[in-house]
Amino acid sequence: MVAQGRGVLSGMRAVRAIAAATGIRIVRARPDGSAIRPGLEVARLRGPAPAILAAERTILNYLMHLSGVASATARAVARARGARPPLEIRATRKTLPGLRDLEKAAVVDGGGRPHRRDLSDAILVKGNHLALLPWAEALARLARAPAPLRSTAEVEVGSARDALRAARAGVRSILIDNADPPRIRAIVRALERAGLRDRVTLEASGGITPETVPRYRGLGVDAVSLGSLTHSARAVPFHLVWVAPGRPSA
Repeated sequence: MVAQGRGVLSGMRAVRAIAAATGIRIVRARPDGSAIRPGLEVARLRGPAPAILAAERTILNYLMHLSGVASATARAVARARGARPPLEIRATRKTLPGLRDLEKAAVVDGGGRPHRRDLSDAILVKGNHLALLPWAEALARLARAPAPLRSTAEVEVGSARDALRAARAGVRSILIDNADPPRIRAIVRALERAGLRDRVTLEASGGITPETVPRYRGLGVDAVSLGSLTHSARAVPFHLVWVAPGRPSA
């Protein structure tokens, strides 16, 4: 299996599982997280020709998509480098059906953080919840939650007023969603003026891509989350080169 593009390799977990299920032996393979370039052999398989040809497309599809996720993450991480405070790159729950764990692993291969796998990982109070429940009641319910859940709870805000309310209620993680950089900076400054900035972790989200990450480096947030890492990652091309027994590789 040979890479046809540059980026970061991911998907060998899936390749190993497919190989085990189809009677193919992996002779050697590069580890996930490795840098790849056109012409680089990432793995060598051995087995019956019908088994390899039957599994070929599935194997390559996993490699192409997951390496795309890892490569997009690596680009975002590179663009966040040097930010003060350090800017963490996070994935979201916007994953393709059936691929969540593999895509989250690919984000890690690219140097990012998988973040929440699903809503059972932590309490997340989103704007839709607050549209149905008054702020005071939502925060009161949050205060009654078991300590482990309460300590990891995150509240979505869209204004400085809401951010201050959440921080004063003891919320430790605040998600600033769908706000442009000037509004995010205004929210951060409001928390700083109130002496609350150091009490919370601030995450920005909403339409952020690896290319736009630099816009968020100087705003004072701790992390940005990018749904595009998983739902819109551009595939890295690979192909399989057949080497018949007794013949030199191409």
